[in-house]
Amino acid sequence: MCANVIKNKSYDDIGLCSPTILLPNKTVDYTKWSVIAVDQYTSDIGYWESVKTIVGNSSSTFHIVFPEIYLDTPDKDERIKNIVKTMNDYLSSNLFDEYNGFIYVERKLNNGKIRKGLVVALDLEQYDFNKGSKTLIRATEGTILERLPPRIAIRKDAPLECPHIMVLIDDPKGKVIDFLETKKEDMQKLYDFELMMNGGHLQGYLVKPSLEKKIVKNLQKLASPERFIKKYKLPSSDFPILLYAMGDGNHSLATAKAIWEDVKDNAIDKQAIMQDPRRYALVELVNIHDESLDFEAIHRVLFNLNKDIVKEMKTYFGDSFRLQKNISKEQMIEKVKKDKQKTKHLIGFINEKGFNLIKIKNPKSSLPVGTLQDFLDQFISNKFAEKIDYVHGDDTVISLSAKQNNCGFYLPPISKKQFFKSVILDGALPRKTFSMGEANDKRFYMECRKIKN
Repeated sequence: MCANVIKNKSYDDIGLCSPTILLPNKTVDYTKWSVIAVDQYTSDIGYWESVKTIVGNSSSTFHIVFPEIYLDTPDKDERIKNIVKTMNDYLSSNLFDEYNGFIYVERKLNNGKIRKGLVVALDLEQYDFNKGSKTLIRATEGTILERLPPRIAIRKDAPLECPHIMVLIDDPKGKVIDFLETKKEDMQKLYDFELMMNGGHLQGYLVKPSLEKKIVKNLQKLASPERFIKKYKLPSSDFPILLYAMGDGNHSLATAKAIWEDVKDNAIDKQAIMQDPRRYALVELVNIHDESLDFEAIHRVLFNLNKDIVKEMKTYFGDSFRLQKNISKEQMIEKVKKDKQKTKHLIGFINEKGFNLIKIKNPKSSLPVGTLQDFLDQFISNKFAEKIDYVHGDDTVISLSAKQNNCGFYLPPISKKQFFKSVILDGALPRKTFSMGEANDKRFYMECRKIKN
Protein backbone atom coordinates (compact mmCIF):
# COMPACT_ATOMS: atom_id res chain seq x y z
CA MET A 1 0.00 0.00 0.00
CA CYS A 2 1.04 3.59 -0.48
CA ALA A 3 0.94 5.89 2.52
CA ASN A 4 -1.74 4.02 4.50
CA VAL A 5 -4.49 5.04 2.06
CA ILE A 6 -6.22 2.15 0.34
CA LYS A 7 -7.34 4.22 -2.65
CA ASN A 8 -3.73 4.98 -3.56
CA LYS A 9 -1.67 2.59 -5.66
CA SER A 10 1.97 1.67 -5.35
CA TYR A 11 4.06 0.26 -8.19
CA ASP A 12 6.97 -1.25 -6.32
CA ASP A 13 8.79 -2.55 -9.39
CA ILE A 14 9.36 1.04 -10.57
CA GLY A 15 9.57 2.72 -7.15
CA LEU A 16 6.44 4.75 -7.72
CA CYS A 17 3.29 5.66 -5.82
CA SER A 18 0.09 7.30 -7.02
CA PRO A 19 -0.40 9.70 -4.10
CA THR A 20 -3.14 11.67 -2.42
CA ILE A 21 -2.30 15.29 -3.24
CA LEU A 22 -3.54 18.36 -1.43
CA LEU A 23 -4.17 21.63 -3.26
CA PRO A 24 -5.48 24.85 -1.70
CA ASN A 25 -9.18 25.39 -2.35
CA LYS A 26 -10.49 28.03 -4.72
CA THR A 27 -10.73 30.71 -2.00
CA VAL A 28 -6.92 30.94 -2.12
CA ASP A 29 -5.06 33.26 -4.51
CA TYR A 30 -2.76 30.78 -6.27
CA THR A 31 -0.35 33.50 -7.38
CA LYS A 32 0.28 34.31 -3.72
CA TRP A 33 0.22 30.66 -2.73
CA SER A 34 3.01 29.51 -5.07
CA VAL A 35 6.60 30.69 -4.40
CA ILE A 36 9.92 29.65 -5.90
CA ALA A 37 12.26 26.99 -4.48
CA VAL A 38 13.99 28.07 -1.26
CA ASP A 39 17.48 27.42 -2.64
CA GLN A 40 17.16 30.19 -5.25
CA TYR A 41 18.16 33.86 -4.89
CA THR A 42 20.25 32.95 -1.85
CA SER A 43 22.21 36.20 -2.14
CA ASP A 44 19.29 38.40 -3.17
CA ILE A 45 17.42 39.51 -0.06
CA GLY A 46 15.48 41.96 -2.22
CA TYR A 47 13.80 39.09 -4.10
CA TRP A 48 12.57 37.40 -0.95
CA GLU A 49 11.51 40.63 0.71
CA SER A 50 9.42 41.36 -2.39
CA VAL A 51 7.83 37.91 -2.08
CA LYS A 52 7.09 38.62 1.58
CA THR A 53 5.37 41.89 0.63
CA ILE A 54 3.31 40.26 -2.15
CA VAL A 55 2.16 37.42 0.11
CA GLY A 56 1.46 39.40 3.28
CA ASN A 57 -0.83 37.37 5.55
CA SER A 58 -2.40 35.41 2.69
CA SER A 59 -2.28 31.62 2.65
CA SER A 60 1.00 30.80 0.94
CA THR A 61 3.75 28.23 0.68
CA PHE A 62 6.03 31.09 1.74
CA HIS A 63 4.78 30.46 5.28
CA ILE A 64 5.53 26.71 5.20
CA VAL A 65 9.01 26.70 3.64
CA PHE A 66 12.33 28.14 4.81
CA PRO A 67 14.11 30.32 2.19
CA GLU A 68 17.82 29.61 2.57
CA ILE A 69 18.70 33.29 2.62
CA TYR A 70 17.24 33.37 6.15
CA LEU A 71 19.08 30.28 7.46
CA ASP A 72 21.65 32.30 9.40
CA THR A 73 19.17 34.70 11.02
CA PRO A 74 18.82 34.66 14.84
CA ASP A 75 15.16 33.63 14.68
CA LYS A 76 15.85 30.37 12.83
CA ASP A 77 14.37 28.10 15.52
CA GLU A 78 11.30 30.27 15.92
CA ARG A 79 10.79 30.29 12.16
CA ILE A 80 10.85 26.47 12.08
CA LYS A 81 8.23 26.30 14.84
CA ASN A 82 6.03 28.72 12.93
CA ILE A 83 6.35 26.65 9.75
CA VAL A 84 5.08 23.52 11.51
CA LYS A 85 2.33 25.49 13.29
CA THR A 86 1.16 27.03 10.01
CA MET A 87 1.03 23.62 8.35
CA ASN A 88 -1.19 22.33 11.16
CA ASP A 89 -3.35 25.46 10.94
CA TYR A 90 -3.82 24.97 7.18
CA LEU A 91 -4.86 21.36 7.74
CA SER A 92 -7.28 22.11 10.59
CA SER A 93 -8.91 24.99 8.72
CA ASN A 94 -9.86 22.78 5.74
CA LEU A 95 -7.73 24.88 3.42
CA PHE A 96 -7.07 21.95 1.09
CA ASP A 97 -8.99 19.93 -1.46
CA GLU A 98 -7.86 16.33 -1.93
CA TYR A 99 -7.04 14.58 -5.21
CA ASN A 100 -5.90 11.02 -5.83
CA GLY A 101 -3.47 10.29 -8.64
CA PHE A 102 -0.70 11.84 -10.72
CA ILE A 103 -0.84 15.50 -11.75
CA TYR A 104 0.31 16.54 -15.23
CA VAL A 105 2.01 19.95 -15.07
CA GLU A 106 2.78 22.50 -17.78
CA ARG A 107 5.05 25.40 -16.86
CA LYS A 108 5.37 28.20 -19.39
CA LEU A 109 8.77 29.81 -18.89
CA ASN A 110 9.68 33.41 -19.64
CA ASN A 111 11.41 32.36 -22.86
CA GLY A 112 8.07 31.06 -24.14
CA LYS A 113 8.99 27.38 -23.87
CA ILE A 114 6.74 24.98 -21.98
CA ARG A 115 8.19 22.44 -19.57
CA LYS A 116 6.06 19.34 -19.05
CA GLY A 117 6.15 17.39 -15.81
CA LEU A 118 4.36 14.74 -13.78
CA VAL A 119 3.82 14.99 -10.02
CA VAL A 120 4.15 11.56 -8.37
CA ALA A 121 5.51 10.06 -5.15
CA LEU A 122 8.77 8.12 -5.24
CA ASP A 123 9.65 5.22 -2.94
CA LEU A 124 12.56 6.16 -0.68
CA GLU A 125 13.28 2.47 -0.20
CA GLN A 126 14.65 2.57 -3.73
CA TYR A 127 16.80 5.68 -3.27
CA ASP A 128 20.30 6.11 -1.88
CA PHE A 129 22.17 9.42 -2.04
CA ASN A 130 25.50 7.97 -0.90
CA LYS A 131 28.50 7.73 -3.20
CA GLY A 132 28.50 4.54 -5.26
CA SER A 133 24.73 4.11 -5.04
CA LYS A 134 23.21 1.51 -7.39
CA THR A 135 19.54 2.13 -6.59
CA LEU A 136 16.68 2.78 -9.00
CA ILE A 137 16.61 6.44 -7.84
CA ARG A 138 20.01 8.13 -7.55
CA ALA A 139 21.66 11.41 -6.73
CA THR A 140 23.42 12.90 -9.74
CA GLU A 141 25.73 15.17 -7.77
CA GLY A 142 27.58 14.72 -4.50
CA THR A 143 25.37 15.28 -1.45
CA ILE A 144 26.81 17.74 1.07
CA LEU A 145 25.77 16.26 4.42
CA GLU A 146 26.28 19.57 6.23
CA ARG A 147 23.32 20.98 4.30
CA LEU A 148 20.85 18.43 5.69
CA PRO A 149 20.38 19.40 9.41
CA PRO A 150 18.23 22.54 8.88
CA ARG A 151 16.06 20.67 6.40
CA ILE A 152 15.74 17.72 8.81
CA ALA A 153 14.77 20.10 11.62
CA ILE A 154 11.77 21.24 9.56
CA ARG A 155 10.63 17.92 8.10
CA LYS A 156 10.89 15.76 11.23
CA ASP A 157 7.87 17.43 12.87
CA ALA A 158 6.10 18.62 9.72
CA PRO A 159 2.66 17.15 8.93
CA LEU A 160 3.02 18.18 5.27
CA GLU A 161 5.58 18.08 2.50
CA CYS A 162 5.58 20.67 -0.25
CA PRO A 163 8.43 19.88 -2.64
CA HIS A 164 10.49 21.69 -5.23
CA ILE A 165 12.18 18.43 -6.24
CA MET A 166 12.54 17.70 -9.96
CA VAL A 167 13.60 14.19 -10.98
CA LEU A 168 14.74 13.29 -14.50
CA ILE A 169 13.78 10.31 -16.65
CA ASP A 170 15.52 9.37 -19.90
CA ASP A 171 12.64 8.96 -22.35
CA PRO A 172 13.73 10.00 -25.88
CA LYS A 173 10.37 9.07 -27.42
CA GLY A 174 8.33 10.97 -24.83
CA LYS A 175 6.01 8.10 -23.98
CA VAL A 176 5.80 8.70 -20.22
CA ILE A 177 4.96 12.41 -19.95
CA ASP A 178 4.99 14.16 -23.33
CA PHE A 179 1.98 12.35 -24.76
CA LEU A 180 -0.22 13.88 -22.03
CA GLU A 181 -0.06 17.23 -23.84
CA THR A 182 -2.63 15.89 -26.32
CA LYS A 183 -4.88 14.45 -23.56
CA LYS A 184 -5.62 17.65 -21.63
CA GLU A 185 -9.25 17.76 -22.75
CA ASP A 186 -9.76 14.35 -21.13
CA MET A 187 -8.36 15.46 -17.76
CA GLN A 188 -9.70 17.67 -14.98
CA LYS A 189 -7.92 21.03 -14.87
CA LEU A 190 -6.84 21.72 -11.29
CA TYR A 191 -5.09 25.07 -11.63
CA ASP A 192 -4.20 27.66 -14.26
CA PHE A 193 -2.53 30.90 -13.12
CA GLU A 194 0.36 33.36 -13.39
CA LEU A 195 3.31 32.82 -11.08
CA MET A 196 4.62 35.74 -9.08
CA MET A 197 7.85 37.68 -9.74
CA ASN A 198 7.91 36.93 -13.50
CA GLY A 199 7.91 33.19 -12.87
CA GLY A 200 5.79 32.38 -15.91
CA HIS A 201 2.51 30.46 -16.03
CA LEU A 202 1.48 27.18 -14.39
CA GLN A 203 -1.24 24.67 -15.29
CA GLY A 204 -2.05 21.33 -13.66
CA TYR A 205 -4.33 18.44 -14.67
CA LEU A 206 -5.45 15.36 -12.74
CA VAL A 207 -4.38 12.26 -14.68
CA LYS A 208 -7.19 9.75 -15.34
CA PRO A 209 -6.69 6.13 -14.17
CA SER A 210 -6.54 4.88 -17.78
CA LEU A 211 -3.71 7.31 -18.56
CA GLU A 212 -1.97 6.42 -15.31
CA LYS A 213 -1.88 2.79 -16.43
CA LYS A 214 -0.22 3.83 -19.69
CA ILE A 215 2.36 5.94 -17.84
CA VAL A 216 3.22 3.06 -15.52
CA LYS A 217 3.50 0.62 -18.42
CA ASN A 218 5.91 2.89 -20.27
CA LEU A 219 8.04 3.46 -17.15
CA GLN A 220 8.21 -0.32 -16.73
CA LYS A 221 9.49 -0.56 -20.30
CA LEU A 222 12.21 2.01 -19.54
CA ALA A 223 13.19 -0.14 -16.55
CA SER A 224 13.45 -3.35 -18.59
CA PRO A 225 16.94 -4.87 -17.99
CA GLU A 226 17.33 -5.86 -21.65
CA ARG A 227 16.39 -2.39 -22.90
CA PHE A 228 18.61 -0.77 -20.28
CA ILE A 229 21.73 -2.63 -21.39
CA LYS A 230 21.02 -2.02 -25.07
CA LYS A 231 20.12 1.65 -24.65
CA TYR A 232 23.33 2.64 -22.86
CA LYS A 233 25.58 0.13 -24.68
CA LEU A 234 26.68 -1.39 -21.39
CA PRO A 235 29.21 -4.23 -21.49
CA SER A 236 27.17 -6.52 -19.22
CA SER A 237 24.19 -6.78 -16.91
CA ASP A 238 26.40 -5.86 -13.93
CA PHE A 239 25.08 -2.28 -14.04
CA PRO A 240 21.91 -1.90 -11.91
CA ILE A 241 19.05 -0.04 -13.54
CA LEU A 242 18.90 3.73 -13.15
CA LEU A 243 15.35 4.93 -13.84
CA TYR A 244 15.20 8.22 -11.92
CA ALA A 245 18.09 10.71 -11.73
CA MET A 246 18.01 13.79 -9.54
CA GLY A 247 17.66 17.09 -11.36
CA ASP A 248 16.87 19.73 -8.72
CA GLY A 249 16.29 19.38 -5.00
CA ASN A 250 18.88 16.69 -4.28
CA HIS A 251 19.28 17.77 -0.65
CA SER A 252 15.54 17.90 -0.08
CA LEU A 253 15.14 14.30 -1.24
CA ALA A 254 18.17 13.31 0.83
CA THR A 255 16.46 14.89 3.84
CA ALA A 256 13.31 12.85 3.25
CA LYS A 257 15.47 9.72 2.98
CA ALA A 258 17.37 10.46 6.20
CA ILE A 259 14.13 10.92 8.13
CA TRP A 260 12.57 7.79 6.64
CA GLU A 261 15.58 5.70 7.67
CA ASP A 262 15.35 7.11 11.20
CA VAL A 263 11.59 6.41 11.38
CA LYS A 264 12.16 2.86 10.14
CA ASP A 265 15.04 2.17 12.55
CA ASN A 266 12.99 3.29 15.56
CA ALA A 267 9.76 1.50 14.61
CA ILE A 268 8.56 -1.30 16.89
CA ASP A 269 6.47 -2.97 14.19
CA LYS A 270 8.88 -3.30 11.26
CA GLN A 271 6.18 -4.59 8.94
CA ALA A 272 3.56 -1.94 9.68
CA ILE A 273 6.01 0.92 9.32
CA MET A 274 6.43 0.08 5.63
CA GLN A 275 2.95 1.59 5.11
CA ASP A 276 3.99 4.89 6.69
CA PRO A 277 3.54 7.92 4.38
CA ARG A 278 7.10 9.06 5.14
CA ARG A 279 8.34 6.15 3.05
CA TYR A 280 7.48 8.25 -0.02
CA ALA A 281 8.40 11.72 -1.26
CA LEU A 282 6.45 13.94 -3.62
CA VAL A 283 8.41 15.00 -6.72
CA GLU A 284 7.91 16.25 -10.25
CA LEU A 285 9.22 13.94 -12.99
CA VAL A 286 10.62 15.69 -16.06
CA ASN A 287 11.87 14.10 -19.27
CA ILE A 288 15.52 15.03 -19.78
CA HIS A 289 14.70 15.41 -23.49
CA ASP A 290 12.03 18.05 -22.86
CA GLU A 291 12.79 20.86 -25.32
CA SER A 292 12.48 23.51 -22.60
CA LEU A 293 15.12 21.91 -20.42
CA ASP A 294 18.47 23.64 -20.85
CA PHE A 295 21.55 22.15 -19.21
CA GLU A 296 23.96 24.94 -18.46
CA ALA A 297 27.57 24.61 -17.41
CA ILE A 298 28.69 25.78 -13.98
CA HIS A 299 32.17 27.28 -14.17
CA ARG A 300 34.81 27.55 -11.42
CA VAL A 301 36.57 30.67 -10.13
CA LEU A 302 39.42 30.64 -7.60
CA PHE A 303 40.17 33.74 -5.54
CA ASN A 304 43.45 35.08 -4.16
CA LEU A 305 45.84 32.34 -5.29
CA ASN A 306 49.06 31.93 -3.33
CA LYS A 307 50.47 29.13 -5.49
CA ASP A 308 51.22 28.76 -9.20
CA ILE A 309 48.19 26.72 -10.22
CA VAL A 310 49.59 25.78 -13.64
CA LYS A 311 52.66 24.20 -12.03
CA GLU A 312 50.41 22.35 -9.59
CA MET A 313 48.31 21.00 -12.46
CA LYS A 314 51.43 19.83 -14.30
CA THR A 315 52.50 17.94 -11.19
CA TYR A 316 49.03 16.49 -10.60
CA PHE A 317 48.28 15.37 -14.17
CA GLY A 318 51.86 14.66 -15.29
CA ASP A 319 52.45 14.07 -18.99
CA SER A 320 48.70 14.11 -19.66
CA PHE A 321 48.63 17.89 -19.11
CA ARG A 322 49.10 20.48 -21.87
CA LEU A 323 48.47 24.24 -21.82
CA GLN A 324 47.83 26.24 -24.99
CA LYS A 325 48.45 29.89 -24.10
CA ASN A 326 47.19 33.20 -25.39
CA ILE A 327 44.22 32.30 -27.56
CA SER A 328 41.19 34.50 -28.13
CA LYS A 329 38.10 34.37 -25.97
CA GLU A 330 36.09 33.21 -28.96
CA GLN A 331 38.53 30.40 -29.73
CA MET A 332 38.49 29.19 -26.14
CA ILE A 333 34.69 29.12 -25.91
CA GLU A 334 34.23 27.45 -29.31
CA LYS A 335 36.80 24.72 -28.72
CA VAL A 336 35.52 23.86 -25.25
CA LYS A 337 31.88 23.72 -26.32
CA LYS A 338 32.47 21.74 -29.52
CA ASP A 339 34.97 19.19 -28.26
CA LYS A 340 33.61 15.65 -28.56
CA GLN A 341 36.79 13.60 -28.18
CA LYS A 342 36.74 10.90 -25.53
CA THR A 343 40.53 10.50 -25.31
CA LYS A 344 41.10 14.01 -23.98
CA HIS A 345 39.30 16.81 -22.19
CA LEU A 346 39.43 20.49 -23.10
CA ILE A 347 38.92 23.10 -20.37
CA GLY A 348 39.18 26.84 -20.72
CA PHE A 349 41.61 28.59 -18.36
CA ILE A 350 41.30 32.33 -17.68
CA ASN A 351 43.48 34.66 -15.65
CA GLU A 352 44.61 38.27 -15.70
CA LYS A 353 46.92 37.51 -18.64
CA GLY A 354 44.14 36.28 -20.91
CA PHE A 355 42.57 33.14 -22.32
CA ASN A 356 44.12 29.69 -22.53
CA LEU A 357 43.16 26.09 -23.22
CA ILE A 358 43.98 23.13 -21.00
CA LYS A 359 44.20 19.70 -22.62
CA ILE A 360 44.20 16.55 -20.47
CA LYS A 361 44.78 13.25 -22.28
CA ASN A 362 43.35 9.89 -21.23
CA PRO A 363 41.19 11.29 -18.42
CA LYS A 364 39.87 9.00 -15.68
CA SER A 365 36.49 10.68 -15.60
CA SER A 366 34.03 10.65 -18.50
CA LEU A 367 33.35 14.39 -18.01
CA PRO A 368 35.77 17.36 -18.00
CA VAL A 369 34.23 18.66 -14.77
CA GLY A 370 35.06 15.38 -13.03
CA THR A 371 38.65 15.51 -14.26
CA LEU A 372 39.02 19.09 -13.03
CA GLN A 373 37.17 18.86 -9.71
CA ASP A 374 39.42 16.14 -8.27
CA PHE A 375 42.38 18.47 -8.74
CA LEU A 376 40.57 21.54 -7.42
CA ASP A 377 39.45 19.75 -4.26
CA GLN A 378 43.06 18.95 -3.45
CA PHE A 379 44.25 22.45 -4.39
CA ILE A 380 41.69 24.11 -2.11
CA SER A 381 42.26 21.66 0.75
CA ASN A 382 45.95 22.67 0.65
CA LYS A 383 44.81 26.29 1.10
CA PHE A 384 46.48 27.38 -2.14
CA ALA A 385 43.55 29.75 -2.76
CA GLU A 386 41.30 31.74 -0.46
CA LYS A 387 38.10 30.21 -1.82
CA ILE A 388 36.35 28.70 -4.82
CA ASP A 389 33.05 29.83 -6.30
CA TYR A 390 30.72 28.16 -8.80
CA VAL A 391 29.31 30.59 -11.33
CA HIS A 392 26.96 30.67 -14.33
CA GLY A 393 27.41 32.56 -17.56
CA ASP A 394 30.35 33.49 -19.79
CA ASP A 395 30.51 37.13 -18.70
CA THR A 396 30.60 36.30 -15.00
CA VAL A 397 33.36 33.70 -15.14
CA ILE A 398 35.47 35.90 -17.44
CA SER A 399 35.14 39.10 -15.38
CA LEU A 400 35.91 37.40 -12.05
CA SER A 401 38.77 35.28 -13.40
CA ALA A 402 40.56 38.25 -15.00
CA LYS A 403 41.09 39.99 -11.67
CA GLN A 404 44.55 40.01 -10.12
CA ASN A 405 45.46 36.77 -8.27
CA ASN A 406 42.27 35.06 -9.46
CA CYS A 407 41.78 32.43 -12.14
CA GLY A 408 38.87 30.57 -13.63
CA PHE A 409 37.98 27.41 -15.49
CA TYR A 410 35.52 27.50 -18.37
CA LEU A 411 33.63 24.20 -18.71
CA PRO A 412 31.35 22.75 -21.40
CA PRO A 413 27.69 22.03 -20.70
CA ILE A 414 26.92 18.38 -20.06
CA SER A 415 25.18 16.60 -22.93
CA LYS A 416 21.63 15.42 -22.29
CA LYS A 417 22.41 12.27 -24.27
CA GLN A 418 25.41 11.46 -22.09
CA PHE A 419 23.90 12.45 -18.74
CA PHE A 420 22.36 9.15 -17.64
CA LYS A 421 25.23 7.07 -18.98
CA SER A 422 27.74 9.25 -17.10
CA VAL A 423 25.88 8.66 -13.83
CA ILE A 424 25.61 4.93 -14.56
CA LEU A 425 29.34 4.58 -15.29
CA ASP A 426 30.86 7.19 -12.96
CA GLY A 427 28.31 7.41 -10.17
CA ALA A 428 27.19 10.78 -8.79
CA LEU A 429 28.76 13.62 -10.73
CA PRO A 430 30.96 16.22 -9.02
CA ARG A 431 28.98 18.87 -7.16
CA LYS A 432 27.90 21.84 -9.24
CA THR A 433 28.23 19.97 -12.52
CA PHE A 434 25.16 21.41 -14.19
CA SER A 435 22.24 23.74 -13.78
CA MET A 436 18.80 23.21 -15.27
CA GLY A 437 18.02 26.69 -16.54
CA GLU A 438 18.07 30.07 -14.82
CA ALA A 439 16.96 30.73 -11.24
CA ASN A 440 13.46 31.81 -12.21
CA ASP A 441 12.96 28.58 -14.17
CA LYS A 442 13.18 26.47 -11.02
CA ARG A 443 10.13 24.75 -9.60
CA PHE A 444 7.58 26.78 -7.66
CA TYR A 445 5.87 25.16 -4.67
CA MET A 446 2.28 24.13 -5.39
CA GLU A 447 1.20 20.61 -4.39
CA CYS A 448 1.26 19.26 -0.83
CA ARG A 449 1.00 15.80 0.69
CA LYS A 450 0.35 14.62 4.24
CA ILE A 451 3.36 12.79 5.66
CA LYS A 452 1.91 12.18 9.12
CA ASN A 453 -1.40 10.46 9.79
